[in-house]
Amino acid sequence: MDIENINQLCDMVRECSFGLHKHLRHGHLEKIYENGLAHRLRKLDVAVQQQAPVPVYDEDGTILGDLKADLLVADELIVELKAVRAVHDDHVAQLLGYLRGSGKRYGLLINFGSPKLSIKRYVLDPVS
Repeated sequence: MDIENINQLCDMVRECSFGLHKHLRHGHLEKIYENGLAHRLRKLDVAVQQQAPVPVYDEDGTILGDLKADLLVADELIVELKAVRAVHDDHVAQLLGYLRGSGKRYGLLINFGSPKLSIKRYVLDPVS
């Protein structure tokens, strides 16, 4: 997927997230936001998997196991959702670990748990 399509995909996820946060506000469990965001994306005909098994590979291509991405959007974008007061370094490390282990380049970390919605995009540069 080219960068223009990734940008459009990220914009769609952002817009759905803002709408969901405006409707529900903060204070719900993470699963509620996961279900809501997946529902809104599906209404836009965006392919989305919840708790998607994403294989983690060793450097020689051996599958080491699967991680469970909160959302895998269009088989390209890993979305990690939180419903916490503030995002911590551990949350960022979790998403970056998912990206490194799966070989995916693009991720969004979205926190619905505070009065102000937080969305941060991460791009993992391929290791040469």
